[in-house]
Amino acid sequence: MAAEGPAVDSPSGSKRADARRNREAVLTAAAEVFVTSGVDAPIRRIAARAGVGMATIYRHFPTRADLVTAVYQHQIEACAEAGPDLLAATESPFDALGRWIDLFVDFLVTKHGLADALQSDNDRFAALHAYFLDRLLPVCAQLLDAAVEAGEIRRGTQPYELMRGIGNLCIGRDNDPRYDPRRLIALLLQGLRQPRAT
Repeated sequence: MAAEGPAVDSPSGSKRADARRNREAVLTAAAEVFVTSGVDAPIRRIAARAGVGMATIYRHFPTRADLVTAVYQHQIEACAEAGPDLLAATESPFDALGRWIDLFVDFLVTKHGLADALQSDNDRFAALHAYFLDRLLPVCAQLLDAAVEAGEIRRGTQPYELMRGIGNLCIGRDNDPRYDPRRLIALLLQGLRQPRAT
């Protein structure tokens, strides 16, 4: 039997790699555009930022709802993967929790307009919300447990309550330039701190 030669990218493999890169570029560009212009932003603006043609976007995401859903799934995954990485790279679990909550707030701010974009597809929206909870609640729980174990925060904070509270603090941010939810979220986190023994 002849020895196998070095692996060579086939034309179809190269096309798949290009398609994956284009998809990633579109998701990144769409997330950035959604932050500044909402989910109703023109597709041509997203295509220009991603450096692809509009046909590429429609090939990957035939409808706006497909694009919106993919962007938020992509961001949910990034937020979920960041939790364990922050915990491993940060000396204080409380600091890791705070940094993860910053990412979570970024995600919440980006998802402005999601409900409206998917209004005609309640099943898709419900499935995305379930995916959001399934992926992010365990990550939040892991960070909270680590901070409790380190004696940095009080016991008893439920991940769902914390995430829901942060979400509620982010509501109304777009309607009032004087309102900064991050300031109140910082106060909320300080309220979780375990009092130091004197």
